[in-house]
Amino acid sequence: MKTVVVDKIGSITQALNLGRELRIETQNLPCEEGVVLVVEILTNKSTYNTLELTSGRMAKVARGDIVVGALGHRQALFGYSGHLPESVKEGDIIQMLNIGGVLGICDSANPDKGKPFDCRVLGVVLQFPYLGERIGVPAKVGYKQLDYNAKVDTRKVPVVALAGTCMEAGKTAAACAIVSRMRHRGLNVHAFKATGVSLRRDIMAMEDAGAKKSAIFTDYGVVTTTAKTGPAITRTLLTEMALGDPDVIVFELGDGLLGAYGVEAILLDKEIRDSLTSVVLSANDPVAAWGGVKLLREKFGIEPSVVTGPSTDNAVGVNIIRDQMKVPAWNAMTDGAALGDCVIDSLKLSPEVLAKANVEQL
Repeated sequence: MKTVVVDKIGSITQALNLGRELRIETQNLPCEEGVVLVVEILTNKSTYNTLELTSGRMAKVARGDIVVGALGHRQALFGYSGHLPESVKEGDIIQMLNIGGVLGICDSANPDKGKPFDCRVLGVVLQFPYLGERIGVPAKVGYKQLDYNAKVDTRKVPVVALAGTCMEAGKTAAACAIVSRMRHRGLNVHAFKATGVSLRRDIMAMEDAGAKKSAIFTDYGVVTTTAKTGPAITRTLLTEMALGDPDVIVFELGDGLLGAYGVEAILLDKEIRDSLTSVVLSANDPVAAWGGVKLLREKFGIEPSVVTGPSTDNAVGVNIIRDQMKVPAWNAMTDGAALGDCVIDSLKLSPEVLAKANVEQL
């Protein structure tokens, strides 16, 4: 065990409330998803060269920085693909797979992002949970442990889910527009992100838009969601977000309907599907919108309430979607209020809820 002073602490470790001076173990390092490591950055990058800190700020990373992250994997269409190493020891070279601080072995890089940062492992961060004892245990991300048998209890709160045709289809922008409109109409909104790779940016954006309470899968120790963890995380967070008497729960399914992060498994889960009141589809273009609507209808038995995303950037796409798919279409950037109103209408909220919201708004 030795002491190290770090320069930057990735947001993936937020639950641990780490300081700059840490105790680390350099021998017999565990190699599991979520184990928190201290690494030295070995390279410089001109693109995709920042780290989201626990404060939410983005900080530039450079060669020589001592950084805290956590082991995990990633399979991103527009980012890095990488896996958890079989073992890890002091001096090993691994890569930073995302800007939240996920560490692993890079298998494939997107040309737009360049090669990932190479990192030298210095050791595993130790926590000291036993009062009065100097016995350290390897730190892992998350506030709580995931219960794979968790059930859904939404307390009859309406639920809005945002699904996309792939990464960067405008899901978070749509979620923020919807949350913002709901708050402007006096509704109390709780929000969460159910799938993806650990990064708090999206839920912070939803908080900025007006969500009173938010959460992400990382809070339950999951670095990157999969078909195994996705349904359990979603059931757990639906139940948690229903606490505190919200009028609406809004959640984003990161990645796309076809992907490795568990969206398909979530939408195939009958308990989750039955809890959904409204499903918003974000699509990059009209063909993607057509495929996404078809998948939702035929594979999952879900009728989308509205289509948004880049496919609705002008009247051409909007008209194609409305005419050929018979689904409302609104753009989150230019018609955010109309998108929000469309979703609110799909919830069929009781007159009592709307009256209460109007009073609170006044």
